Amino acid sequence: MKMFKLVFIVTILAGVTACETVGGWFDEEDYDPTAPVELAEFNETVELDKRWSRSVGNGQGKGLYRLNPLLADGIIYAVSEDGELAAFDADSGRVRWDTELDIAISGGVGKFQDSLFLGGADGLVLRLNAQDGSEVWRVPVSGEVLAAPQSNGEVVIAQAYDGKLMAFDFATGEKLWTFANDVPVLTLRGTSTPIISNNIAIAAFAGGKVIAVSLDSGNVVWEARVAIAQGRSEIERIVDIDGTMATQGAELYVASYQGRIVAIEMRAGRKLWQRNISSVSGVSVGFGNVYAADEDGTISAFLRNGQSIRWQNIDLGYRELSRPTPISSYVAVADFEGYLHLLSQVDGVMVGRARPDGDGARADMIAKGNALYVYGNSGDLIAYDIEAKD
Repeated sequence: MKMFKLVFIVTILAGVTACETVGGWFDEEDYDPTAPVELAEFNETVELDKRWSRSVGNGQGKGLYRLNPLLADGIIYAVSEDGELAAFDADSGRVRWDTELDIAISGGVGKFQDSLFLGGADGLVLRLNAQDGSEVWRVPVSGEVLAAPQSNGEVVIAQAYDGKLMAFDFATGEKLWTFANDVPVLTLRGTSTPIISNNIAIAAFAGGKVIAVSLDSGNVVWEARVAIAQGRSEIERIVDIDGTMATQGAELYVASYQGRIVAIEMRAGRKLWQRNISSVSGVSVGFGNVYAADEDGTISAFLRNGQSIRWQNIDLGYRELSRPTPISSYVAVADFEGYLHLLSQVDGVMVGRARPDGDGARADMIAKGNALYVYGNSGDLIAYDIEAKD
């Protein structure tokens, strides 16, 4: 009997040797290393209790947009691709007001005091009254605006898909200046939201650069290279910065596709640290960490000083994750199937899960206290309360 077992094992090993890999036993065409992993069961210790849900038009539409909702002064503003704009009470979900715009929306929502700002798919920037959604002005721009315009009450900053960063007079909408940056032959569909800090506007571009320009003139104050295009094909050379940038104090955190996550000192553009990553959803900051989701589904918590990685989670491989959002003692991410995952901020272990939208949730989530607001691709805006199980 022992001899039979030995011969049987040798026969199997010989068969393995005859193949280049164990995968040779199967049809290699059926194996896709980038296929989304199946969700595994886990010990659920945290509940996501739905507080309220509201519908906002067709949500992200079919244009692969990332229309981010905005929370300010207890009100959540959300807009859909087909032009429905609404304001909701953050606690109860009660509709404060809603309005139907006459254009398709590709970028939003931005806000300063009593004004909202949106970008139009046909190349428009709009200023609206935050009290009722009525239009104050609209101006044409050189291309599609894929991120929310920003303002400081004196100028409005908007970035078009063609690489132009523009400034408009807050009161009248008159164009003040344009900064043009070259766009690579091949790019991803998206634009990071510009940031206004003191007297500069900080914008990220498809060529892997972050550039700060003067709000007064549009002249370059500093620029920082986040990623360097490498490879022979145009696809290999894509290094777009499309995800949301994050700030903490005087530091800026940026991640690029096929490039790096970089910490930058905002006053002079000096790099503080960098690590390799490929991300399109952006970064966030919380509890001394900088969070980012790689295109391969790895979620990383980098120490803010860049000295090491606190933890990584690889349970959600290739599930097209949203920007990680710190909330309470957890980090939330959504995936392409609309599942909402909750991880521990301490060690990255999965602790909770819900499914707000079967069509996915690309938009940045909003966290306030123990409340998490999720805007699904199909247009459902949902408020969850995060509670530990008894």
